[in-house]
Amino acid sequence: DEERYLYVVDRKKDMIISGGENIYAKEVDDTLYTHPAVLEAATIGVPDKDWGESVKAVVVLKKGMTATEQEIIDFCKKNLASYKKPRSVDFVDELPKTASGKILKRELRDKYWEGGYKKPNP
Repeated sequence: DEERYLYVVDRKKDMIISGGENIYAKEVDDTLYTHPAVLEAATIGVPDKDWGESVKAVVVLKKGMTATEQEIIDFCKKNLASYKKPRSVDFVDELPKTASGKILKRELRDKYWEGGYKKPNP
C-alpha cells in the first residue's frame, strides 16, 4: 500500500489466472460462505480452452437447504466482479480434508486437471 506494507491475499498455488486476470480463490470462497445455503465451499481453477482457467466452485449445502448452480453463480455475480464469479458449480456431500480439517484443494484440482492443459503447482 502507500505505506509500503505488503498484504498476503492468498496462496500463489490457489490463484486462478483466467483471461489474464488474477483471481484469488479465497475471495470467492469468502463470498460463497456468505450464501445462506452454503455450509462449505472451495474455489479452484479448472482448464478452459478459451481463458486458460475458469473459476469452479465446489460446494456442500447445509442440511435441508437447496440451491441451484445458477443461484450460486448469480449470488457471486452480485458480490464479486463479473470475471471472478464461478463459471460452474459442483455440489458434493463433503470436501476432502486433512486430519486437522483443512480443505485439500489439490485433490479437488487434480480431478479436473487430469489430461488438462497444465498440472497445478504442488
